[in-house]
Amino acid sequence: MSVELKVPEVGESITEVQIGAWLKQEGQRVEKDENLVEIETDKATVELPAPATGVIAKVLKRNGDTAVVGEVIGYLDEAGADGDQTAAAAAQAQAAETIQRAHRPKEKAKPAETREPPASPAASEPARPQAPAGDAAGQALVLSPEAPRPLARGQDARRGRDAAPVPSSVAPRGGREEEIVPMSPIRRRIAQRLVEAQQTAALLTTFNEVDMSAVIALRNEQKELFQEKYGVKLGFMSFFVKAAIDALKLVPQVNAEIRGNDIVYHNFFDIGIAVGGGKGLVVPVLRDADRMSFAEIELAIADLAHRARENSLTLDELQGGTFTISNGGVYGSLLSTPIVNPPQSGILGLHTIQDRPVVQKGQIVARPMMYVALTYDHRIVDGQGAVTFLKRIKEIVEQPMRMLVEI
Repeated sequence: MSVELKVPEVGESITEVQIGAWLKQEGQRVEKDENLVEIETDKATVELPAPATGVIAKVLKRNGDTAVVGEVIGYLDEAGADGDQTAAAAAQAQAAETIQRAHRPKEKAKPAETREPPASPAASEPARPQAPAGDAAGQALVLSPEAPRPLARGQDARRGRDAAPVPSSVAPRGGREEEIVPMSPIRRRIAQRLVEAQQTAALLTTFNEVDMSAVIALRNEQKELFQEKYGVKLGFMSFFVKAAIDALKLVPQVNAEIRGNDIVYHNFFDIGIAVGGGKGLVVPVLRDADRMSFAEIELAIADLAHRARENSLTLDELQGGTFTISNGGVYGSLLSTPIVNPPQSGILGLHTIQDRPVVQKGQIVARPMMYVALTYDHRIVDGQGAVTFLKRIKEIVEQPMRMLVEI
């Protein structure tokens, strides 16, 4: 019995997908619920399980092809107790087809039209010095050792000096091949969202720098105990999530969005964390991050980052969010201007930590410094609010004990 393999419902408002890699090929036996093919959407990658035990009979859509929800992309020959026999029969049929193709008479190539190629200047030159050559009057001249040699290419015959060089064809160098691959749905969505943000929002970025000495000292003091108790490393991201929530409470416009002619203020804090996934940058969301402890934040981020690399995030985990934090410092970025993730109104960019000279109490000292950037929608957040937001981030991170007593 032949079973249709159809593109499943993969999320609200998603009607088109891109076929990824087939995990099973034609003629291969599969068990029920075994994953058959990867299906890529603009938000995540899902896998289509086998609806029954059987053999892949036909693949209609290949890697890179697009398909709509509900479209048939292949067929599965359902197999019960005789599943192995069905697989063997399919393999034999494939082998027979291969043999038949090998014994088919090859089509003879049509003879190419022969044409006398034009003689090149080098080919038309006399082979010997004594060979005749025509002058301008059509008379034959005999070249002798004493006779003047023909002018070199590019030399003016009248004045005996170099004239403009004649361009010559240059053989292309090797290793200049191009590879064309279809853009994945996630990459297309990223491109669309970035362009949308630039075209619809009045984006502006303001900067500050943070002395990371206190956070580094606290982290070094507590990291072993923290990891022993919670099974995860104490990173810097949990400090910035906590600091960002405090700053969002102080400047609520950064946690708001514009809907038509209205401003919607969110009284909850769903913080998106930008992470690099297997298919590109994704932004999974920490729901109600203001209710999470340091350990819960670190555990959640570690889990989301791992599943982003494995392309196993769910659509719900990638939707929504009221504010985003992007840490380019993990890649070595010193300074950047992150782009807002619409319809959000702000994004905090973190960067690499470097020892830099700063002045403290009249003395020049080296301190581990980090540049921070806030890109915001100037339609809803004014300059004063943006500067106040970053100053609050700076104050809390430089005095992390304030996070505990909420001052």
